[in-house]
Amino acid sequence: MQFTELQLNPSILKAIAEERFHIPTLVQEKSIPPILEKKNVIVSAQTGTGKTAAFALPIIQLLFDKQDAEKRSKKIRSLIITPTRELCLQIEENFKNYAKYTNLRITAVYGGVSLEPQKDILKKGVDILIATPGRLIDLQKQGAIDLNYIEIFVLDEADLMLDMGFINDVKKIENSCPRKKQSLLFSATMPEKIIALSNTILKNPLTIKINPTETTAKTIGQLLYYLPKKNKTDLCLHLLRNTINGKIIIFRRTKFGVDKLEETLSKNGYKITSIHGDKTQIIRNKAIEDFKDKKASILIATDVAARGIDINNVDAIINFDIPNIAETYIHRIGRTGRAGKSGIAFSFCSPDENSYIKSIEELVQRPIKVITDHPYTINQPKKQKIQPNTISKHKKGRKSEASKKNKKRWY
Repeated sequence: MQFTELQLNPSILKAIAEERFHIPTLVQEKSIPPILEKKNVIVSAQTGTGKTAAFALPIIQLLFDKQDAEKRSKKIRSLIITPTRELCLQIEENFKNYAKYTNLRITAVYGGVSLEPQKDILKKGVDILIATPGRLIDLQKQGAIDLNYIEIFVLDEADLMLDMGFINDVKKIENSCPRKKQSLLFSATMPEKIIALSNTILKNPLTIKINPTETTAKTIGQLLYYLPKKNKTDLCLHLLRNTINGKIIIFRRTKFGVDKLEETLSKNGYKITSIHGDKTQIIRNKAIEDFKDKKASILIATDVAARGIDINNVDAIINFDIPNIAETYIHRIGRTGRAGKSGIAFSFCSPDENSYIKSIEELVQRPIKVITDHPYTINQPKKQKIQPNTISKHKKGRKSEASKKNKKRWY
């Protein structure tokens, strides 16, 4: 299928072509038509599958077509709620790129910066608003935002919203919007609390689920290293010196781990930048820009800080800590091998993380290639044959256990 088959406006198709997009991803192909039909939609698909365009393109079309017949006003007509500042800025950039040949006004509001410039932009009138929950509520309290005319409401990265403790804020915001509106919920995973939330804010929704195994890019090589936990830094240095080149993202579970590894690699002469939840927005933005501009060749990040950030031409990722939620592994490796390019994912597994590898392999339905030819190898655990019918039962149990461990203070 081509984008031209999705009945999008010529001005939108022109903008898409300039972004060098011609073939929609699976989530875009399945989501855009029902959204254009003004249906309420729930979409479950991994990060890196093109979810932003899946809701941005039809929203632009619906508002642009209607605006052609209406007098221009200052009313906010579409609201996109997203959990982090980085995601907010990225979604804003995507919307502006896709809407460049329309007269729609788009802006983003988020914390960590002054309220006043954001209030000034809102006074001039905005058609599409992208916002983090906390900053939106602050602006509402000051009378700077009126949600009474929202036509399309989007909750993006709903599972991350849950992890970061924003669900009550989301409910308050949704209740401030008109009851009669189109509602869209996008999430990488669908834990029970997100399903419960969707039941309260979406009426008769169409559910679209993209299987994680469909979204694990075939262009990504996956390598697994078993070793003692104490030797992970040594192996990282060994691979950086002898094997891994180019732009690299290293994932760690905690902000302390990010800082510690950054210090070690910097002392060894590597150009490093990093992001985690304790860093200010200005520092995080600069870190990402330095990595994009190749001023730093390595970006170290926690999952929450890095979620949804779109960085092109990443040559490799390193799972320094194996994620305790299997879906997170797919998020991580999806940072490389984008747009048909090749990439590679290196995963360091210590004995206490063996169960996480089992979870990941059950989810992706294949074993990860084990590398034993390295200085710190240990005996790998015995692996049982992967059974296709174990996935749903396993995912339910794993998510329950992971939710207890994945606390906000880690990030």
